[in-house]
Amino acid sequence: MKPNEILRVENLKTYFQTPQGVVKAVDDVSLHIDEGTTLGLVGESGCGKTTVAMSILNLIPFLTKIEKASLPLSAKVVSKGNIVQGEVWYKGTNLLKLSQDEVRKFRGKEIAMIFQNPIPALNPIEVIGFQVGEAVKAHEQTRREKLLQLVFEYLGKVQLKDVKNRYKHNPHMFSGGEGQRIMLAMALISGPSLLLADEPVKSLDVIVQRQVLELLKQMKKQFNLSMLLITHDYAVIGEMSDHVAFMYAGKIVEYSDAVSIYKDPKHPYTRGMLASVPRLDRKKELRGIPGEPPSPFVYIPGCKFHPRCQHATDQCRKEEPLLTEVKPRHLSACIRANDLPEWQN
Repeated sequence: MKPNEILRVENLKTYFQTPQGVVKAVDDVSLHIDEGTTLGLVGESGCGKTTVAMSILNLIPFLTKIEKASLPLSAKVVSKGNIVQGEVWYKGTNLLKLSQDEVRKFRGKEIAMIFQNPIPALNPIEVIGFQVGEAVKAHEQTRREKLLQLVFEYLGKVQLKDVKNRYKHNPHMFSGGEGQRIMLAMALISGPSLLLADEPVKSLDVIVQRQVLELLKQMKKQFNLSMLLITHDYAVIGEMSDHVAFMYAGKIVEYSDAVSIYKDPKHPYTRGMLASVPRLDRKKELRGIPGEPPSPFVYIPGCKFHPRCQHATDQCRKEEPLLTEVKPRHLSACIRANDLPEWQN
């Protein structure tokens, strides 16, 4: 790892075994996050963004899908995840080489995660005060009175109203925006250095989105957080991220600083995604990407994006491109990266 890096992921491959075949959810992904910076991870639903975050925390062994069997009280596992290759370096420690007992010392304490859909992510039968303080209780000995004051303090930091009365309420009594605030308090209470934020403003109305984003900015500055921001909202990425990685079909297809990618994207997928976003300063007709994301069970030779790409050549259909530097500190997995038409921003 470089001196200023807090996280480095190298050649990560996370696969899921299913009755239909192997799903390569994350297929040879590498990325890094410098201290105090935010990396935005963006792409269509199902491209592998959340699986990257789960792999960083080594939670993949716990991600299994169970299906009811024909006999009563019986069930069978129909999908099970496994990290088959890669390294996840955090402050000089490879988290994937640790046992589950050892990696628990990092979860919540050093690396925290905000899950998408906050209310369903919370325990429905535990009051939110207990859940917010649970990470502290798991990592250190703290007197009950001190822990309670800490819970009040952090629920206050995230601007949850009427904390001293509502900390005894169950999750279903809170709105989606309040749920995100509770999740943020849970993530920050143990003083982590790295925050994994998975769709932190998903399903919130525009006003609440703005409140949560401003809160994230404030907390990031106050606690000097490094952050992996996962979303498919390109406005959020452009506002919050220092660097951006676009994912498609389990792979990173473009990686650079946020300004460079938005000013001059070097992959047709990135261009298609950005062209589909409405903008006040652009009166051009919105253009979508033709076709659909590929099925994980269908083998596609060459570039995975070529069936949907208007710039594809015979070489694209035969040769899988590597993520290479096409401009200084700008990576693209496109054979024609430097041969694409000029980008009309």
